[in-house]
Amino acid sequence: MKLSIITPTYNRANMLENLYRSIVKNIEQDNMSEQPNIQVQWLIMDDGSNDNTQEVVEQYIHENKVEIQYHKQENQGKMSAINHVIQYAEGDLIVECDSDDMFSDNAFADILQAFKENKDRKDIYGLCFLKYDLKGNNIGNQFQKVETTMFDLYFKEQETGEKAIVFFANIRKQYQYKVENHEKFSTEARMYHEMDLKYKMKCINTPIMLCDYQKDGYTKNIQNIFKENPYGYFEYFKEILEQHDMTGVSLKKRLYVIKHYILFSYLTKQYQVKIIKGLKNKLLYAILLIPGIVKSYQFKNKGTSIDKIQS
Repeated sequence: MKLSIITPTYNRANMLENLYRSIVKNIEQDNMSEQPNIQVQWLIMDDGSNDNTQEVVEQYIHENKVEIQYHKQENQGKMSAINHVIQYAEGDLIVECDSDDMFSDNAFADILQAFKENKDRKDIYGLCFLKYDLKGNNIGNQFQKVETTMFDLYFKEQETGEKAIVFFANIRKQYQYKVENHEKFSTEARMYHEMDLKYKMKCINTPIMLCDYQKDGYTKNIQNIFKENPYGYFEYFKEILEQHDMTGVSLKKRLYVIKHYILFSYLTKQYQVKIIKGLKNKLLYAILLIPGIVKSYQFKNKGTSIDKIQS
């Protein structure tokens, strides 16, 4: 089995070390077994860094402990970086790992075992594992089902935390992150939901990735992310209302989707009412439209907290 690890990075030279050491440790563990089974390829896409990222990576390459390819592009954002580098992936499996994350000690062995058990499946696009913080706490909940879709996981099964997805390469390479109007960010879930329309995920209640989870930092920054990338988010919420079965989605989640659809309709000046499916969703949209526009105006022009937009 060959595993391709994709890491987009921007001015994170000082944070790559933990990820690098975790990859090397997993490789060394596999090499100590009677019959090594894992090949690893680490693809790094430098998204226009102006720090010493290239020098740091060149040192890792010189150590010759893992196959590394270093690529660099002008700053275009994380999604574009992954889209451009994935063509070089040679593995049976592809996993994306941010530069400030790392792999758990037995991650590659756990991935290998799951791959052996599921490699002949044609109806799943990947293996979904848990993600822990650096204190060993699960970021989110354990899986309720052995197989699910990413849409069902978060909209019907009440998941809230992050997961680590290891994709089957032959399927993953058929998809790309969609970036609208030259924006630099788009939620990964948009691509996941597209894959959900044809495939499922296999869920494994084992952590393979550790991350320095800063919940307050993300919450604080999400307002800027929304304002800087409204077209991608508009398409994301539009596609949920247009393409996905909302049966079993709670009222709270429906409100979340419709309120954000109104917000990004306002920010992009696109009001596409006809795409909304289901009488319940149409009624909620009609009820929320005017107050939603008022709150969207406040969000855009007065810096109102996104929490108040969602309330």
